[in-house]
Amino acid sequence: FSPEFDQTVSVQPDGYVTLRGAKQLVAEGATVPELEAAIGRAYTGVLRDPEVTIALQDFDKPYFIVGGEVNHPAKYELRSDISVTEAVAIAGGLTPRAKHSQIVLFRHVSDDLVESHLLDVKEIMKSRTLAEDIRLKPGDFLFVPQNLISKIKQYLPTSSMSMYASPTQF
Repeated sequence: FSPEFDQTVSVQPDGYVTLRGAKQLVAEGATVPELEAAIGRAYTGVLRDPEVTIALQDFDKPYFIVGGEVNHPAKYELRSDISVTEAVAIAGGLTPRAKHSQIVLFRHVSDDLVESHLLDVKEIMKSRTLAEDIRLKPGDFLFVPQNLISKIKQYLPTSSMSMYASPTQF
C-alpha cells in the first residue's frame, strides 16, 4: 500500500538489516515470520497497521573449501552428506605433488576455536574401509600439503638429475 517503503535489503555481516524510515533490526537467527513481525513493529510509529511480506531471494548456502595440492582448489557447496575422500574427488583429485598421508581438516568448533584432524587418505583408500573417512560439516576446510620431493625438487639442478635418471647415457 506504500510503495515508497518497498525495498530489497541484505542481511549485513553483523546480522542487522537497515530499513528505510525505521531503525536497524537484528535479522540473524530469525525465521521469516519472526522477521516479518519485527519489521511490522518497527514501522508501527510510521505506518498505520503495516503489512509486511518477506520474500527470501538468496541465502548463504552451506559450503566446504578444499585447498593446496588438488587439481581444482575452491569453495564448493555442501549439497549432501560427503566425506573427505569424496570432497577431494569433487576438487578434481590430488595432484602428483600432494602428500596423501597428511591431509588436514580444519573445523570451526566456535568463533574463536578451530580443531584440526590429520588424515591419512592414502591409508584410508588402501584399507578399502571408509570407517575413518570423516564426514564434512558446513564451513570445513581441507588442506592438502605438498610432499617433500616436490618441495626440494625446485632447488635441485635438473641437468645433473638426467645423469641419474637415464643410465643409458653412459
